[in-house]
Amino acid sequence: MARVTAPVTVVGVDAAGHPAHPALAGVLAEAGLVVGAARHLAAAPVNAETVALGPLAPALDRLAAAVAAGTPAVVLASGDPGFFGIVRRLRSAGLPVRVLPAVSSVAAAFARLGLPWDGAAVVTAHGRDVRPALNAARALPLVAVLTAPGAGAAELGAGLIGWSRRLAVAEHLGTDAERVTWTTPAEAAARSWSDPHIVLSLGTPPDGMRVDNQPAAAPGGGWALPESAYAHRDSMITKAEVRALVVARLRPRLGRLVWDVGAGSGSVGIECALLGAAVVAVERDPAAVDLVRANATRHGVDVRVVRGSAPDALTGLPEPDAVFVGGGGTDVLAAVAARRPARVVVALAAVDRVAPARDLLRDAGYAVEGVQLSAARLADLPGGSVRLAATNPVVVLTGERP
Repeated sequence: MARVTAPVTVVGVDAAGHPAHPALAGVLAEAGLVVGAARHLAAAPVNAETVALGPLAPALDRLAAAVAAGTPAVVLASGDPGFFGIVRRLRSAGLPVRVLPAVSSVAAAFARLGLPWDGAAVVTAHGRDVRPALNAARALPLVAVLTAPGAGAAELGAGLIGWSRRLAVAEHLGTDAERVTWTTPAEAAARSWSDPHIVLSLGTPPDGMRVDNQPAAAPGGGWALPESAYAHRDSMITKAEVRALVVARLRPRLGRLVWDVGAGSGSVGIECALLGAAVVAVERDPAAVDLVRANATRHGVDVRVVRGSAPDALTGLPEPDAVFVGGGGTDVLAAVAARRPARVVVALAAVDRVAPARDLLRDAGYAVEGVQLSAARLADLPGGSVRLAATNPVVVLTGERP
């Protein structure tokens, strides 16, 4: 009979160092191997072979051997091990995992202060450059930062001087030495803090700062990418200069749905997906459908592709927040407007189509503005000189529903 592979059970240890899950006693009684930090091993009733965590690679090797041998293995880890914790490393090593979490330090910090945190952005400065965490706290009104020695409250406070922020520093949560301190960035920068600690950064209204806390999912590789970043046929692609304006007008972000109608290469929809939006790309050409899928895979985004001709292909699609119409006639635009998205953006190369499209959107209750984009790109000439190579002008109409 084939041996049944036993998962590695990852047990969260609370801030006071105590394994909190009621199933732990049975799990430890059956374990043949227990891995964890020395303080966690000391706090748990362990009778099995133990491995104290230092470098992670040797522990992963021991866990893999235990799994292969069918030996029940346990990993003790801080808080919720799936939240910036060891579960990611275990999964990436191919180990089967069962998780029994404790309360995370971030949840505990917000609980101590009696604050809701469902909208908080959580970032980490542990084992990495502190600047991304700092910039999140500079940009957003509610941020929790997991810290590390040399990347803690003092460093964050120093970097937040000049921003209107209050900081809450939660030290040694769940222990007798627990302390939660409200402070200013300047005060935080001027004193020493005990490790481990969590920093909560809160905006201090009224200062005109944003009221939502949703971070933009800005892609590291940028947006308004060159046409060479996409597979396309016969230059059937929205040019980068036009795409930059179109995407800006669509306002993609996490929580919004964008339709890309007449998707072609899919470049507009893909860049909306890179910025966090859900995207439905509608395209009638089977070859173009394959291009959209290939381009989405290339850029690592999930775009739902619907093959069919608009307006019929729009029937039954979920309601959009914004729609880009890159192909089709006024019947397509009318069908889009009838769905009443907040924004409709249309790119038109033919001047005679501008007035009918504008009028249709106005009649549907949209406030319409438009701009012609005419770009000229640098092109090399023999001898090291350059010339300007004009791209075809395009009119971009934007309809906004009051």
